[in-house]
Amino acid sequence: MNIQREESDSKGSFYIEEDGRRLAFMTYSKAGPSLIIIDHTEVSEALKGKNAGKQLVAAAVEHARKNNLKILPLCPFARSVFDRVKDYADVLS
Repeated sequence: MNIQREESDSKGSFYIEEDGRRLAFMTYSKAGPSLIIIDHTEVSEALKGKNAGKQLVAAAVEHARKNNLKILPLCPFARSVFDRVKDYADVLS
């Protein structure tokens, strides 16, 4: 799956798009220069069971590591991934 990212001044998202349709996305808000807050994750039925949500969280973690950011996962799904994947603790706020 090809995960893409888009960002504006205060918000952003990681998403999976196929044939011009957004099939999964995870949105976040920027809270200052070094913190992003994941607030929502959504995956379409077409990608259910393919770990798309976990891949979106992994992309956010990779982005955070490359850009020296911390992540506050307010989204219940993202929070559950952080709780299960201890390797993500380095970017957890």
